[in-house]
Amino acid sequence: MTITLKSAADIEGMRVAGRLASEVLDMLTPYVKPGITTEALDKLAHDHIVNVQGGIPAPLNYQPPGYTPYPKSVCTSINHQVCHGIPNDRPLKNGDIVNIDVTVIKDGWHGDTSRMFVVGEGSIAAKRLCALTYEAMWKGIVKVKPGARLGDIGHSIQTFTENQGFSIVREFCGHGIGLKFHEEPQVLHYGRPGTLEELVPGMVFTIEPMVNAGRREIKEAGDGWTIVTKDRSLSAQWEHTIVVTETGYEVLTVSAGSPPPPAFVNG
Repeated sequence: MTITLKSAADIEGMRVAGRLASEVLDMLTPYVKPGITTEALDKLAHDHIVNVQGGIPAPLNYQPPGYTPYPKSVCTSINHQVCHGIPNDRPLKNGDIVNIDVTVIKDGWHGDTSRMFVVGEGSIAAKRLCALTYEAMWKGIVKVKPGARLGDIGHSIQTFTENQGFSIVREFCGHGIGLKFHEEPQVLHYGRPGTLEELVPGMVFTIEPMVNAGRREIKEAGDGWTIVTKDRSLSAQWEHTIVVTETGYEVLTVSAGSPPPPAFVNG
């Protein structure tokens, strides 16, 4: 496994890209309400990234081996869609939940982040799933420090999530990131403490748990990209890009509108 460690200058570049990605989500927030289409949100995001930020939307035409090129500039995954939902012309409805996943390339560096949005008045169950998935991501983030292992992150997320009666999707994981969209290491959201790669300063990766209200099994929806829960239960995901520092971690995907960390983070 070849993990690229980032220099101070590299991390500064990633900090800029991460802030820009988060600012796209800030910009979109007031528009996420009943009646808007995910296609309209995609266009807003695309125009902001290209014309305001002078960046490149990484997902547009992204083509991993075996896939068709991704046709849009952001991913929008609604309700039982787990990830990689393609924006379309279906209006969002009151009570929908939607993950918007944004990756901005700026000066070659990738900033990757996603947030959950509850459209209009969500059900108590939907809001609880979104809130607990956010906490699950942070349960992983707070484990990041030199000498810790990737298994510590996965174990912390998995135990918290399963103790709440939810399940963790295992087929998709966090990933190293930098000049490439996806680098080593893979960051699993389940696992055993004390296993897998040791964390060292300069490692940069995403933590992005996908949490299902029902069972963890998933399937591909038929468009070549969208992943859904097999039992059609709701699914939620949050994502931050993290750098391992000398003393712990720094979240690179933050902006004025970022939700604050849960109370346990600084407690």
